[in-house]
Amino acid sequence: MRVVFVCTGNICRSPTAEAVLRHRVTEAGLAHAIHVSSAGTGGWHVGDDADPRSLRALGSRGYALRHRARQFRADWFDEHELVVALDSGHLEELRQLRPGAEVHLLREWDPKGPGDVPDPYYGDEEGFEQVLDIVERSCEGLLEELRGRLEQAAS
Repeated sequence: MRVVFVCTGNICRSPTAEAVLRHRVTEAGLAHAIHVSSAGTGGWHVGDDADPRSLRALGSRGYALRHRARQFRADWFDEHELVVALDSGHLEELRQLRPGAEVHLLREWDPKGPGDVPDPYYGDEEGFEQVLDIVERSCEGLLEELRGRLEQAAS
């Protein structure tokens, strides 16, 4: 199963989600069955590392991330079982790339409720910590969703 997270430039929110879910998948012993990646809707940062503030927030909680920003391409819908947008703007952009495509918002799995993952790019370090809080909560539910899909595929 292949999961891709999508935000604007693939340097803040989506790589954070990628690192957290990959960590959770590995802890659950499912790394052989679930591949996690990320991309951006725009190409401004293609080839760049994640934002240093994202890397600091991730590192402070024990997450590792080796990253190079990429831009999402329409043909990736065929290569991924789950496309997850970080906010409603990304959701709409992805749906325009492939009308009728199944795209989800990450916070669909947030026990504190649905909505957008806020963009921390123009803020301070605290915004990156808040994004990480949201992503960690949401990825717990998402991991359960993925387990269910794997079980369903196996039966």
